[in-house]
Amino acid sequence: MNAAYPALRLRRTRAAGWSRRLHAENVLTTADLIWPLFVTEGERVEEPIASLPGVSRWSVDLLVDRAREAAALGIPCLALFPNTQRERRSDDGAEALNPDNLMCRAIRAIKQAVPAIGILTDVALDPYTAHGHDGVLDDAGYVLNDATVEVLIGQSLNQARAGADIIAPSDMMDGRVGRIRAALEQDGHVNVQIMAYAAKYASAFYGPFRDAVGSRGLLKGDKTTYQMDPANAEEALREVALDLAEGADSVMVKPGLPYLDIARRVKERFDVPVFAYQVSGEYAMIEAAVAAGAADRDAMVLETLLAFKRAGCSGVLTYHAAHAARLLTA
Repeated sequence: MNAAYPALRLRRTRAAGWSRRLHAENVLTTADLIWPLFVTEGERVEEPIASLPGVSRWSVDLLVDRAREAAALGIPCLALFPNTQRERRSDDGAEALNPDNLMCRAIRAIKQAVPAIGILTDVALDPYTAHGHDGVLDDAGYVLNDATVEVLIGQSLNQARAGADIIAPSDMMDGRVGRIRAALEQDGHVNVQIMAYAAKYASAFYGPFRDAVGSRGLLKGDKTTYQMDPANAEEALREVALDLAEGADSVMVKPGLPYLDIARRVKERFDVPVFAYQVSGEYAMIEAAVAAGAADRDAMVLETLLAFKRAGCSGVLTYHAAHAARLLTA
């Protein structure tokens, strides 16, 4: 840099709004948003989630209304998560393989009503197991990797056959992406994408999500034997490399804001589409700050989402998606 003050004044390009917009290095649009939605049984049912103020579980018919709302706002994709009834949960998570389960009915209903919107589906067994873990347990309570992968393959095919556009394995089992990709190809689902939860950490920020899918009181122990240690970054790069080698179309970092360094390193190392999940605990913290009068919701939502773009993310899963879309299109 040769110029110096006063010939160079960095404030010069910040002096007017039009100039700030012209010089913006990153831009947030509605096309960057994926809206996570929770589905529950019944008709005309909305169940507000106490630990996620402003977020509800929706019966399939009302979930379709949310899909229409998303399409009208320019949100390109929904991420669906089921709140499976206790009586349908089992130790092996067999309800995940039921072609008429809550998730599959929701996929079909949305695709029939709003065919142009994308649907991302979570592939893991925690919404279906009686013990709240993401896989099948041995007698000592350890999650069995290979036995779990076999069930995840069936779950993925079940969702793809129902009309899912993106399969998103969130279980963190070794080798599952390659096995799922091969099964999708063999079953004719060549255009169904895989967004791998490649760097999913054993985080303290997931609590409200477990309330939403009904697994909080069920979980025995923790998930540290399969989700990543928050202390590790190099390991995240190894996980991403493996998932890409096995056929992932995109990768995810989860949680979001506490792991922006991971998102940036993944983008710089691999130059592939990277997504972040602004998880339930992050959402709840923003809402708590707003409720305490300590923050402005609109400003915080847009600033935090822009931070993901600055870190190199192609998009963000966020419970604030609809709110952000309204702000961006106002």
